[in-house]
Amino acid sequence: MSINLETPKKIRPLIDQAHQVAMNMLRPISRKYDQAEHAYPVELDMLAAMIDGLADSGASEGAGATGVRRDEKAVEKGNKNGANLASVLSIMEMCWGDVGLTLTMPRQGLGNSAIASVANDEQLKRFEGTWAAMAITEPSFGSDSAAISTTAVKDGDEYILNGEKIFVTSGERADSVVVWATLDKSMGRAAIKSFVVTKGTPGMRVERLEHKLGIRASDTAVIIFDNCRVPAANLLGSPEIDTKQGFAGAMATFDNTRPLVAAMAVGCARASLDLTRDVLAQAGIEIDYDKPAYAQSAAAATFLQLEADWEAAYLLTLQSAWMADNREPNSMEASMAKAKAGRVGSDVTLRCIELAGTLGYSETDLLEKWGRDSKILDIFEGTQQIQQLIVARRVLNLSSAELK
Repeated sequence: MSINLETPKKIRPLIDQAHQVAMNMLRPISRKYDQAEHAYPVELDMLAAMIDGLADSGASEGAGATGVRRDEKAVEKGNKNGANLASVLSIMEMCWGDVGLTLTMPRQGLGNSAIASVANDEQLKRFEGTWAAMAITEPSFGSDSAAISTTAVKDGDEYILNGEKIFVTSGERADSVVVWATLDKSMGRAAIKSFVVTKGTPGMRVERLEHKLGIRASDTAVIIFDNCRVPAANLLGSPEIDTKQGFAGAMATFDNTRPLVAAMAVGCARASLDLTRDVLAQAGIEIDYDKPAYAQSAAAATFLQLEADWEAAYLLTLQSAWMADNREPNSMEASMAKAKAGRVGSDVTLRCIELAGTLGYSETDLLEKWGRDSKILDIFEGTQQIQQLIVARRVLNLSSAELK
């Protein structure tokens, strides 16, 4: 199979719609909700209703974070461009508008990707339409998901959850939270499972909301689970502890969400490049693609280098999504995309601030905001360092115990 770098025809209308939403709905309220941290962006309710309408009519494939379930049916002959590719391309456009607002879209939470990745058919139907946050990180660890200490103890037809989760995106606003917990700490990674806990469940409480550098339109919560009883049917996937499989079921979530976060970084970086190109043009600096960089001004040469880096991140992101659509294992490629795009996102947005001078650093425009928003995209869903470690393990064919 080979990848055609042209945007598939069937996805173009979705991308165009996402771009219009980003330009006409997200950009105009971007600064407002950056300054009004923790205020819910009510304008998004209308946007969510529009997306629901498109989905119901069948006019939209992958219009958000939920469109990332691997199709278990036989793949049609030739290349398949499906929901994963549609999702990353539409999210790039949305984050060209605003990353924080995209992250707080109703019913498009990262927990929805977890449900799409590991839920069985009955659970998929039961949780359809929910807005799910995802709770993994704890005070004692960040990227090492195997260190989870939140416990889930079976009691009849329920599990009792105890523990604390931090940095839960949309933790207060979402309808439900996908919580990662261990059934038996002594069994290691294999005992880690994910549970859907609905809002209002006794024993689950939002302790506080964080104040953040960027993506301030998105709420980030600390959530406590204190003898929180969850129906056994809300354990996603199989309840069996399979030591041979490890926690591959839960970790499959990341193969879907990491390309989405990479797409967020690519979209935010593209916004910075587009605006910086205009700023340079107004200053009389021409970017000539027919001349080598050394024969142009320092600003133009820098811009060309940033665009080349952006292109690499963009293509890696498309590749990881395309592989998922074509049922090819994409764990390494998902980490490569996340690592490259996360770093490129920060590099591009900060260098664009420099190139734009005082305009870049002021609140006159959104360049400084994009610089703040992009940093988290190199950190959450697995830090830059963790992604490089995963890629190294895959390339060298070493286990997590052999290469730490």
